[in-house]
Order: sequence, then C-alpha cells, then structure tokens
Amino acid sequence: MKKTEHSDDKLEQLKEHTTDNSGQLLTTNQGLKINNNQDSLKSGERGPSLLEDFILREKITHFDHERIPERIVHARGSGAHGIFKVNKSLAKYTKAKFLAQEGTETPVFVRFSTVAGSAGSTDLARDVRGFAIKFYTEEGNYDLVGNNIPVFFIQDAMKFPDLVHAVKPEPDNQIPQAASAHDTFWDFISLMPESMHMIMWAMSDRAIPRSYRMMEGFGVHTFKFVNDAGKVHFVKFHFKPKLGVHSVAWDEATKISGKDPDFHRRDLWEAIENGAFPEWDFGVQIIPEEDEHKFDFDLLDPTKLIPEEEVPVELVGTLTLNRNPDNFFAETEQIAFHPGHLVPGIDFSNDPLLQGRLFSYTDTQLSRLGSPNFHEIPINRSINTVHNNQRDGHMRQQIVKGKVSYEPNSIGGGCPFQAMMKDGGFTSQEERIDGKKIRSRSESFVDHYSQAKLFYNSQSAPEKKHLQNALIFELSKVTIPPIRERVVGQLAFIDKDLAALVAKKVGVDVTKLKQPNGSIPADANPKTLQSPEKEPSTKSSDALSMQNTVKASIKSRVIGFIMENGVNAADVNALKSKLESKGAVVQFIAGSLSHVTADDGTIFTPKHSLTSTASVCFDALYICSGKKSSDNLLDEENKPGTILFVNEAYKHCKAIYFGNETEEIVKASNVGKKNHEDPAIINSENKKSDEAFITAIANHRVWELETERNNPA
Repeated sequence: MKKTEHSDDKLEQLKEHTTDNSGQLLTTNQGLKINNNQDSLKSGERGPSLLEDFILREKITHFDHERIPERIVHARGSGAHGIFKVNKSLAKYTKAKFLAQEGTETPVFVRFSTVAGSAGSTDLARDVRGFAIKFYTEEGNYDLVGNNIPVFFIQDAMKFPDLVHAVKPEPDNQIPQAASAHDTFWDFISLMPESMHMIMWAMSDRAIPRSYRMMEGFGVHTFKFVNDAGKVHFVKFHFKPKLGVHSVAWDEATKISGKDPDFHRRDLWEAIENGAFPEWDFGVQIIPEEDEHKFDFDLLDPTKLIPEEEVPVELVGTLTLNRNPDNFFAETEQIAFHPGHLVPGIDFSNDPLLQGRLFSYTDTQLSRLGSPNFHEIPINRSINTVHNNQRDGHMRQQIVKGKVSYEPNSIGGGCPFQAMMKDGGFTSQEERIDGKKIRSRSESFVDHYSQAKLFYNSQSAPEKKHLQNALIFELSKVTIPPIRERVVGQLAFIDKDLAALVAKKVGVDVTKLKQPNGSIPADANPKTLQSPEKEPSTKSSDALSMQNTVKASIKSRVIGFIMENGVNAADVNALKSKLESKGAVVQFIAGSLSHVTADDGTIFTPKHSLTSTASVCFDALYICSGKKSSDNLLDEENKPGTILFVNEAYKHCKAIYFGNETEEIVKASNVGKKNHEDPAIINSENKKSDEAFITAIANHRVWELETERNNPA
C-alpha cells in the first residue's frame, strides 16, 4: 500500500453512499416522486387526515426513529477524516503492513470527545478528552481508542461502571451535567487511591485544552508489537500535536461555555475548512519483552505511564486531518470504535482494564446502532471486501451470492478459506499462561502515589496553582464533610503542602486526618506505599509540563482586531498580512456589525460586535491604530465592551497589542505593570512591536503574570 491508493478507495466507498440533493426532485424512501410536501391527505380541506396517507406515515415514522441512543461515555464528540503517514519503518518491531514501509499512507477517521457529558453538553467542561482513531488499513480496520491523558482512573474493568455512575449526574436529580464537582464522584475517588494519579491530570490544565488540535493523544494501555519472527515488544502509543500542548484558563473555560459551547467543535471544523490542517507526530515507546519487569511500576497497570526520561518516545509518523465530514450523524455519530479491532503485528497485553474493554465496546455498539451489522455502515466499512459466513440481522446491506453460509463446506468449494499466516492471517501471540483462577490484584499494582507525586512535581508554578485551584473548586462543591476529609487525606500522600492548602480552603482540619478505612488494600505490602511522613520526592519529568511544549507557531491562532470608524487602514492591513502569512486567523471586532470606515476611506466588515463575542474566544488582541477609532471605542456606547475585552484578555494572560494613538484605552483599562515592561503588553512605540506580538502569541500565555498580580485566571 503506497501513497493515495487506499485513501482513494475509502473516499470512493464513502461517495457511493453520499447523496447530493442539489437540483433533484423530492422522493419517498422508495424513490416515488412527491407532488405535495406541504399538506397531509385529508377528507376535504377541513376534514380528518386519512390513514392511507403513506407519504405522511413514512415521513413521521422515520422522524420518530431518527435518534439513536447516545454513547454512555464520550457522547459529546467531533470528528474528521485524514491521513496517517509512516516516516520511519517499524518493520523491525511489528509485521503490521501499514507501519512497515516509509512513505506508506493510510486513510483515517479521528473522533475527539469529552467523557462525562451528554451529547448536548459544553465542549469546555473539565474532563478527559477521547482521542480515537480508525485506520482503514489493507489488512482490515485497526482502532486505537485513546485519550488525551496517558493514564486512567481505575486499574480493573470491574470498576468501570462504578466510575461512570459516580461521575455522571446524580440519579436523584440529574445534577450536575458534564461536571465532576459533586458528591458522588469525589466519594468514589476518596475511597479509590488508585485514582489519585489520574486526579492530578484531571485537575490540571490538561483537562481544559485550548483546542483538540493542541492536545496530546495516548493509547493509555500497554500493547504488544509482534514482528515476522514472532519477537514481542511492549509498546505505548503517543500523538504529539505540532502546534504544541496548550490550555485555556478555568475562568475562561466557564465563560466560553456561555459564549460558544461548541468552541472546540467549531475550532476543528474551521481550521480544516481554512486549510490549517491539524497535525500530530506519532511516537512509540518500545520495551523489549524481556525488560517487562525492570521498572518500579507494572507495565500492565493503566494508572501508570512510562516516564520519557526512562524510555524516550521515538517519532515515526505523522497524523494529518484534512477533510471534514459530509454529515455529522452518518460519520461522526455512527462511527464505531473497538480496541479489539486489530491487524497482524499488534496484540493485547494482560492489562485488566483493556481486557474488559474488549467485551464492552462490541456490546455497546449493538445497543447504540441496533444491529450486529454496524460494520456495514459506510464510515465503519473496511476498505477490503468482507468475506465470511455471517448472515442476516437488522439492516443487513451486503448481498452475498450462493447457498453456502457455513464452514467447512464442499458445495462452495470450501470458500471462503481460512487465511494462512503467510497470507496475512491474524494469529494471537503464543504466550504461556499458568495460574490459579482468582479474583485478586497483583501486588505490583499497589503503589498509587509515586506517579501522582511525579506529575505534581513536574508542573510549573502556574500549572501547580491552577491544579490547586481546581481541587479547591471541585471539593467546595462537595456537600458532605467526611468526603472532603478523605480526599485531603489522599492528597497528603502526594504532597503535604498541597493537602494543607486545599484543606484550609475547604474547611478540613489536617491535624485530625486519618487515612480512610479500606483505602489501602488489605493485602498491600506497606513497604511499597509512600506515607506523608516520608521525605518528599523531588523526582520530576519535563515531558509532563506544558511549559516545555512547542511555542514556535501562531498557525491557526485567532487574533481579534478591535476597531471603529477612523481606524488606521495602513496599520491594520500591514499587521493582518504579517499574521496571516504565518498562518494566523484575523477577525475584526467593532461596536456593531455595521461597516467600519477607515481613515483613508477603506471599508472593513466586522465579523463580530463587542457584545456578540468576548475576549475568551480569541488567542490575542490588537487594539487598532487611529485616534478617531480609539475615541469611538471609548464613547458612551462602546466603552464598557472595549474595556471588558481588554481587561479580561489581560486577566487571562493573553498578548495585547496597542496600536498607535490608543493611549487613552490603555489608561482607561487596568492592564500592564505600572513601573516596568509587561511581557503581555506590546506597544507600537517599540520598533519591533509586530515581531514582539507574534512571539507573544506563539508563547500562548504569560501565565507567570497570575502569580505576580495574585489574580488567578
């Protein structure tokens, strides 16, 4: 498989099932042309409707059944088509053909999602984000069903229903939606110390990404690569965004949810429509099978990651999303992922959470999509023709010739045949398994705090502050004091100062804290547990902090140009050209949506008004040059909106560029350091002000300002 051959196959396959209604006549589902789609069939103009109106009945019946059950988790999602390209062969480690040859391209569909909320919830909830990829390979579909966080809350699938029940709206009143800040979630967490590593991630800025395009993807579990010789390596999968890993502020997220709850969905759609195709580097951490036990944690434990300092991530491919769906429901909603959709050369580990998922995904698709034939929906179809003896069922589409639907057979010449290994037939890794039938957990899964501590230690000062504030906010919503006490007790195992700070803010007396009953397994080895009394660990990992992410691009960043009549057209056009040449998106904002007349008569058309949008929807602001424009922005009608825009952007540590003759706006707002230079404020007096603005945008935020002004964003 090279280049676009199979990409074209998948596109043609989808086109076969794509209808363009342009210029067409209206028909029933049976193809009958409809003469009147306005009125039902009646007995007289004012008489009763007739049962024989088959057109009405068909239309209403379809409408009554056009909604399917939403996903229990990951209901709120967005997706796109794309290409995965191999930049470095992995044939040494795996016989998977789509990874074997440099330059190979494989069509994909990627779905991003939140976990806890319903399909109608906000994109900006504090939550884990799903990062699921369907690879349409020549050997069949391969699904990598991951998240934007490399670990998970629980170690065994037995606890998955409990976790989801706990985080979902409480069953007595169905409150709150898409939020973990409530009693049942934290009650569960307070009694499940294995969740504490994931809690550190979920309370960090990773849980409120700036964009789907600016978050990492992880396979979460440890999988296996198997090569042609049968040699096995353990592998962890990574997707690193080329735009860097960036977040929004929590206060900003809550406001975006009010201004534009579809913020992430719109951002992904518009970026692809504008040609700013999202890209990720695909990387692997590869561990020889014989090194499985060399770490101080268990590779099969999904609450653990492999620090990149111990096993570097080798970048071997590129994922690019380059086409939006033609129909959200048919593609994004009906796509069915399953971690058990494998190709030869990739296999499972004995991770007990992964093992449970192998059952759950097929089961839930049967419920959602109503049929064992969900694989025949166009978005789920393999680029290969399917040949097997499975038949019938709801909504069967494939028409198979002949009278044979069993194997072995002689009537059909024995077809379809079993595939030999040399033909690419899938075989599971031969692995010796010898053990007692037991409901238990390995002692190697017991340490629940070391990596939680590692993550917390690795955060920059602003990131730590955000994490602390998130814990305080969430626990402040917990109404039952013993739950707050138990959570603070768990935090003490991670960091004493963190626990003390949170305790003070949520009304917990740390001097009376005791570790809750049952929070440490009865069969745990106390030598492997870290207690709060031990000397605190200072071990950290640079890869775990967003401070160390890519900060060299402004591609697809949205910059708001605030202007009014009299704006300096030359300055606007010059800066706009510079920003757009580097891939940024410029949008004009004015007091209203009426045309803005510049100083030279140029007409600018605003995309937004000061009241129809907010600073939280932009990455940076330019207060356009021009004395008259500045005066108009400060008139009685526009001043409140103008000052709110500027002050709020500054509160959220964004770059603000003040053009020529805008000093009065600076004075009227509450921004900038009074006695020395402020890295978030760019003034036109600086000869290299344009370049300084571009650099500030690329840096994403000046989070350090929060600490300096003691005013968290």
